[in-house]
Amino acid sequence: MSLSLSLSLFATFLSVVAFLPYLRDMFLRKTTPHLYTWLIWGITQGTAVFGMIAGGGAVASISFAVATVLVLFVCICSLWYGTKHITRSDTVLLFVVFGAIALWWFLNNPLLSVILVTVVDLIGYIPSIKKAYKEPQSETLSTWVLFSVSNVFAVLALSEFNFLTLTYITAVTIGNMAIVGVLTYRRYL
Repeated sequence: MSLSLSLSLFATFLSVVAFLPYLRDMFLRKTTPHLYTWLIWGITQGTAVFGMIAGGGAVASISFAVATVLVLFVCICSLWYGTKHITRSDTVLLFVVFGAIALWWFLNNPLLSVILVTVVDLIGYIPSIKKAYKEPQSETLSTWVLFSVSNVFAVLALSEFNFLTLTYITAVTIGNMAIVGVLTYRRYL
């Protein structure tokens, strides 16, 4: 087994492990996912997987492909277990994201698509960051830490380091770390 595949499988393992406490807390109603955020992430992360493959990062995309399935599962579960505090600005953001996704379909350019998907994904963090700030106990901190660590191993698994393979992973890691920072600040400082 190659080093890249080993690192990717470890990143996948960490990603799955990261979801376990989140799912547990969600079913116990301690964690309340934001429907719009998880919907946006499911769409953008699935799209980014194809961009990573196009950029030569097929092995490293395994963890993101598996995580996409889990993200979509959380999205569906958020209909019953998610936050009910959806603001007008959250809805406006959702429509902006759908507009950007429609634009992406017409681009047919992997580079522009990855940039657009990355921007859209980062916009998707806004409702969850706002919720994490207002309700810091409504998120599972360990999950966000493990998401960030998993992404580091996904980067190490890359056989090609280029804009297509690094942009999305880097942005998502920054977004995850932003949630970690907000949760840590609001809970402990």
